[in-house]
Amino acid sequence: MTPPRLIATGLGIGLAPLAPGTWGSALALPIAWLIAPFGALVSFLGAAILTAVGAWAVARSLDAGIVADPPEIVIDEVCAQWLVLAVLPQEMLAYLLGFIAFRIVDIAKPWPVGWADRNLDGALGVMADDLLAVPYAAAGAWLVLLAIGR
Repeated sequence: MTPPRLIATGLGIGLAPLAPGTWGSALALPIAWLIAPFGALVSFLGAAILTAVGAWAVARSLDAGIVADPPEIVIDEVCAQWLVLAVLPQEMLAYLLGFIAFRIVDIAKPWPVGWADRNLDGALGVMADDLLAVPYAAAGAWLVLLAIGR
């Protein structure tokens, strides 16, 4: 497996036979947890760097003849999930809510997430829909945390 393909598939986790996007999102959880003690700025910078590297890897993978936004490409889920977690408190419940909220938004694809998924091509299209889901998922997780008094 080439380095771009290894990155695009989340170190191969995207090759899982069932729910590769969910596995990609799950891959972000330990990454975010380990980086969080260094502060939100470090989390955002790490996610931004991974997003840039991920976009490059996706572009190289798509150049290899892979169809647009194939399910095995999960680096977009990893990056977006990490960004959701970067704005949440580092506690298990918050991370669980952030994970669930992101998966719901990624699957439901409200506007403009769905628009980006249908209308943007190439690496931009693969990455953009998940990144546009971040504010929805982060807000949803925060609303639940606030509703339960956390």
